[in-house]
Amino acid sequence: MDLDPVILARVQFAFTVTFHIIFPTISIGLALFLTITEALWLRTRDELYLQIYKFWLNIFAMSFGVGVVTGIVLSFEFGLSFAKFAQIAGPVIGPMIGLEVLTAFFLEAGFLGIMLFGMNRVGPKLHFLATCMVAFGTMLSASWIMSANSWMQTPDGVAWENGRLVVTNWWRVIVNPSWLYRLPHMLTAAYLTGSFLVAGVAAYYLLRGRHIAFARRNLSMAMTFACVLIAAQIFIGDLLYGKMLEHQPAKMQAAEGFWDRQSESPAPYLWFIIPDQENQRNIVEIGTPYLGSVWLTHSLDGRVAGLSNTPRENQPRMAWVFYGFRTMFVIAIAMFTLAVVSLWLRYRGKLFTTRWFLRALVVMTPSGVLATLGGWYTAEIGRQPFVIYGMLRTADAVSPIPAQTLLTTLIAFVCVYSVFFAAFLVFTLRIIRNGPAELPEHAVVSGLQPAPFAAAGRSGLSPAE
Repeated sequence: MDLDPVILARVQFAFTVTFHIIFPTISIGLALFLTITEALWLRTRDELYLQIYKFWLNIFAMSFGVGVVTGIVLSFEFGLSFAKFAQIAGPVIGPMIGLEVLTAFFLEAGFLGIMLFGMNRVGPKLHFLATCMVAFGTMLSASWIMSANSWMQTPDGVAWENGRLVVTNWWRVIVNPSWLYRLPHMLTAAYLTGSFLVAGVAAYYLLRGRHIAFARRNLSMAMTFACVLIAAQIFIGDLLYGKMLEHQPAKMQAAEGFWDRQSESPAPYLWFIIPDQENQRNIVEIGTPYLGSVWLTHSLDGRVAGLSNTPRENQPRMAWVFYGFRTMFVIAIAMFTLAVVSLWLRYRGKLFTTRWFLRALVVMTPSGVLATLGGWYTAEIGRQPFVIYGMLRTADAVSPIPAQTLLTTLIAFVCVYSVFFAAFLVFTLRIIRNGPAELPEHAVVSGLQPAPFAAAGRSGLSPAE
């Protein structure tokens, strides 16, 4: 069997970036949650906030560590699997990745030690500053990475010179046409991921009748954040959809599942399709009448453009883009529904006792990660067959490496990353199962203990049953 090195290089990078993105998404979301929680503790001196902070600090630390390790691999893959991309676009991508390391990563590394191990060694205000700096560092890191990726989606500020891309305007490279929309979309997705992770764990405790006060406070905070964030995300997503329709119409045409140059009027909103890419049609399609016109064109009789508007050689694979987008969209609908229900239950005083709602939150614990992956697949597969949209095709960016070598490294990545993921799940589930009563040793460090963190450490916070 002949193996295609282009396909293997894409699969290898897709696998490693899929695994990696899970952990920055969690750590970005939890970093902001920890900042707000510690601020509330400083304001109220309620030890329950301190207990919440210590509990989630451990899960944040593990996700941050795994994210750093797996992120380094991606940088090497640019040079190993996509050497031609590095040669052609290195003058653009290289400085942005370097600036991400010099600014965000150094900021995170400089304050992470204080955040993790300094709780009983420095004053509370200095510790809070460290938490803020780490949270800001995660946002700054996301800003640089999203700027680089958005430039690949909507390139600007460059010109061809001797077969390479050179920068003509750094401002237009960094603040490219889609970055101002994709960055808040990604950050909000990360914060929603953290909110539903916290809410799911809190709901689990409430269903089991454990750590009741701890769980109630977590659930109340998480659903408050979720209500605000999901409303913002729907608004941002609509703006991003319009911007990508302007700059990458093929991606959005594939995401909606239509083939004809213009859909029927009124257009349905398609939920399920079996596409036939070769014959440019859907074998099967199931949708909601009128909803496509209402949702996509904001009118009752609007038409939706199909993928046939894009030449076949420039079309992405519709099935992957369509179902990636639907995964993100359906989960967003579920998040919005639960957020609305939470407001009603809170109003009626049943937020912590409605068991079907708590079970739904437990199911939705990983929903933010799944939605983020769906959105990421939509963005990356929808850009194909280009690695730099409209400028450099993926087939022209791959290194001249034998397919067998790529297959071997792919298998090695799968094995090693499976161990990483299993270890992360085992330790995270152990922390959740034990609850806030049994925190790892670094949460309370012995030694000099200036008040008031020292008092909280010596008091031996017990689980609020």
